[in-house]
Amino acid sequence: GPEIDRSWTGDRAEFIGRNGSLSFPAALKRKRLSNTTGAQYNPCGAMQVKVYLPPQGERTINILVGAASSKEQVREYMRKYGRSTGVEAAYKNVRKYWSDLLGRVQVTTPDRGFDLLLNKWLLYQTVTCRLWARSAFYQSGGAYGYRDQLQDVLALLHARPGFARKQILLHAAHQYSEGDVQHWWHEETGYGIRTRFSDDLLWLPYAACRYVKHTGDQRIWKHRVPFLESPPLEEQELERYEQAEVSMETGTLYEHCVRAIERALRFGEHGLPLMGTGDWNDGMSEIGAGGAGESVWLGWFLYHVLQEFIPFAVKQKDMDRAERYTAICNELNIALNEHGWDGQWYRRAYNDQGDPIGSITNAECQIDCIAQAWGVISGAAELDKAILAMNSLDNKLVRREEGALICLLTPPFNKTEPSPGYIQAYPQGIRENGGQYTHGTIWAVVAWAKLGQGNKAYDLFRILNPINQTRTYNEVQRYKVEPYVMAADVYSVPPHAGRGGWTWYTGSAGWMYQAGLEWILGLRREGARLYLRPCIPEDWPEFTVRYWYGQTRYEIKVENPERKQTGGTYLELDGERLEDVEAGILLVNDGEEHQVLLIL
Repeated sequence: GPEIDRSWTGDRAEFIGRNGSLSFPAALKRKRLSNTTGAQYNPCGAMQVKVYLPPQGERTINILVGAASSKEQVREYMRKYGRSTGVEAAYKNVRKYWSDLLGRVQVTTPDRGFDLLLNKWLLYQTVTCRLWARSAFYQSGGAYGYRDQLQDVLALLHARPGFARKQILLHAAHQYSEGDVQHWWHEETGYGIRTRFSDDLLWLPYAACRYVKHTGDQRIWKHRVPFLESPPLEEQELERYEQAEVSMETGTLYEHCVRAIERALRFGEHGLPLMGTGDWNDGMSEIGAGGAGESVWLGWFLYHVLQEFIPFAVKQKDMDRAERYTAICNELNIALNEHGWDGQWYRRAYNDQGDPIGSITNAECQIDCIAQAWGVISGAAELDKAILAMNSLDNKLVRREEGALICLLTPPFNKTEPSPGYIQAYPQGIRENGGQYTHGTIWAVVAWAKLGQGNKAYDLFRILNPINQTRTYNEVQRYKVEPYVMAADVYSVPPHAGRGGWTWYTGSAGWMYQAGLEWILGLRREGARLYLRPCIPEDWPEFTVRYWYGQTRYEIKVENPERKQTGGTYLELDGERLEDVEAGILLVNDGEEHQVLLIL
């Protein structure tokens, strides 16, 4: 076509104009820009392109935005993308990449909002924001969090198990030879932070067990990975930012996991694990900083990790360890149900002074969500206590009125002495301090599903689904953030009750996906077997899942004629009835299409 008439400026003052604003910049009144660039300006990048459009005509304009380290690289990009064919090919490849990744599992349920999240948005958010960018509007960090990305990749076990394998081995390499780990690190500089967090290291065996159980890949245990080394933290040192050395010493992944667990086996006077400068809740940084505070939540988590790890220890012929861990589990179980129990729910912690947190005796933080949910998830809570605790969670932490949300804890911290940590510096009802800290509240969905309560699990999932916060103009004005991605938190206190906080950069995306697919729809894979254990609301008549295994498509239909919440009564594969409904189906990668029918 005709030569394009273009001009540009690198001067923000020229573009916006004196006393101008971005809603009506001065440049829009000019015939062309001055083609000025240089170091002395307040910089911007503005380009004006004039296009002639004949009547009924159509033109496509491609706008390239890029960054390059040299002029040669710029020329290389221009050669590749300077023509529309290059741009079209790249666009096509990107679309294909996402349809391949997101298309591995596609669900159709009676809830359109549920489908939109599970089929598209949750995995997209997890991969682009959490695994690749590690950055978003509210936090431009770029670091890997030790516990963070290990949890994120678990959502990709069905679609891309290789992502999880790679991530697990990467994190193993950020463990010190003493067993503790870098709380976070920057891959580009090698700098990270050594801390006294008590849970970080345990996410390595947690993720490794989940990965091996899902894929059947037992070889990963033998994979050798180096340790990091630096002088251990001094007695008074709570953390140190440093460039750690890579040790000459290596260990198998199994040995890395063992070191993490051994390091975590430190208990206080109630027989509960020591909290350190924070367990999963970083903001509770002072509860155990003195070395005596204990965490009830960490007790559940440690119990769960040991339970998952023991069968693998047996497979590795590590019998003494398996027996010792079994004995520790038994003691932990007693301590948790005795000293963790508060009468109507489970406590959250004991501080360095030995006082309970998350108890009816506290004026602030009487009940904490994750201490109830993980009691159930771990399987260690006694059933009658577990049900009472979850009902207390439902009564005290779930708000169903306008701007429905689930609080992480209530009431928020404000004047607690001694201070529980920097959580108290957050305004009340914001982030971890009594807001809906979404990552932790999703575990309540998993807990209800584990108890077979499909109505409750789905009810909470629906409250957490951002699409349901933005159905009307008024809801949009209240929620104020994107309806298609998870928000890290939702504020719970007026005047901002119901407003979404940090979006995109949150581990809640990966957990929301797992809660929806593995717990509500109940699809869980173990090696070449797919188990179907749905836990759905009784008013769902049916749902379908298209599930890819290698190059093979499984069309799974679940029918609910008797309005049940759980429990399969009839299972059929390719028209033939299977005797044992509980045994799931054997997946075969034969390139054919298979039909599965489950009747509740």
